[in-house]
Amino acid sequence: MSVFERYLTVWVALCVVAGVVLGRLALSFFQSFGRMELARVNIPVGVLVKVTVMMLVVKVVNESGPWYERGILPEPANS
Repeated sequence: MSVFERYLTVWVALCVVAGVVLGRLALSFFQSFGRMELARVNIPVGVLVKVTVMMLVVKVVNESGPWYERGILPEPANS
């Protein structure tokens, strides 16, 4: 298990504390940041979700090895 995985609870707690402190120090900035929307989707949350999903996809692809060498996809047809 990596250091990040081993201390995940600590990282989450530190992020929560940092979020509360930053929210109290720069309240108006974070309120305006939280109001940003596009097509009724909150932009900051959308970006965070997108980044998280893409990181998961990259991790899965990297751990799966060279899938194209294992013959999962059919060979292209020669004309």
